Amino acid sequence: MAVTDPERWPSIRVADWQDTRDTLHLYTQVVGKVRLANEPRLNHWWNVPLYVSARGLTTSLMPHPTGPAFQIDFDFVDHRLDVVTVSGERRSLDLVARPVAEFYEAVMSLLTDLGVGTDIWPMPVEIPDAIAFPDDRVHASYDADAVRRFWLALVEMERVLRVFRARFVGKSSPVHLFWGSLDVALTRFSGRTAPPHPGGAPNCGPHVMLEAYSHEVSSCGYWPGPPGEEGVFYAYAYPEPPGYRETPVDPKGARWDDDLAEFVLPYELVRTAPDPDALLLEFLQSTFEAAAVAANWDRAALERPEVDASEA
Repeated sequence: MAVTDPERWPSIRVADWQDTRDTLHLYTQVVGKVRLANEPRLNHWWNVPLYVSARGLTTSLMPHPTGPAFQIDFDFVDHRLDVVTVSGERRSLDLVARPVAEFYEAVMSLLTDLGVGTDIWPMPVEIPDAIAFPDDRVHASYDADAVRRFWLALVEMERVLRVFRARFVGKSSPVHLFWGSLDVALTRFSGRTAPPHPGGAPNCGPHVMLEAYSHEVSSCGYWPGPPGEEGVFYAYAYPEPPGYRETPVDPKGARWDDDLAEFVLPYELVRTAPDPDALLLEFLQSTFEAAAVAANWDRAALERPEVDASEA
């Protein structure tokens, strides 16, 4: 499917919005930690991510131990953070250039005002040399147009990842955005347990990675880094099976990255392709097959044959 609408698969050069990206990343951590504190713990931490919505990102509906159920929405159309309760109350905060410390204080105040006050551990995770939220006056950038383009890119990615998810009948995660590294992710499971993960992510105790990787996975998604181009689509397996990283994968331009220990495909190659959906699906399928073959997954039991939608 050729793309001519500039609102679809927009350009998102990291160098053009790196300061904003880093600030937004921390904003999502504040909100994500509110969800973490209120939701029952689910397998692989599926109780903590955010989800792409029609206007930005959302926690979805969350319970509260003493107050009404509520949700928090990043609105990247009107650039506003909304906190809404099932009792009909709403409080909002403009998304503008402001230090993380002020954002954190404002969000905590909104929650208290609505009767859903929530204590969180105010230390960012998965970020080297992190600054605690109340003390962070370093990150204070907000380029509204860059954030909107990032969200529009997420909309496209999420749609294609859902198509890929539908091809699998085994256990699979939702398509969700993990605020630890600000990556949109989808994970498939073989059904077998995995050896204990060694951990090592900044400000994450051993229990975090042990829970996340308790079972054998083939995971894929998009990460808006490293600095340089427009971020990368990625794919990895845990535990990494013998021969996996040496497996040739498609499409042209996909490669193994030793630093990330993942297969990567530059976002720009997808964005500028005649058929971005097809190119991304080719990468997702090829890298999954590399993992499934190398690790001897029971593919006949786990995969769904492709079906023409007109036959449904």
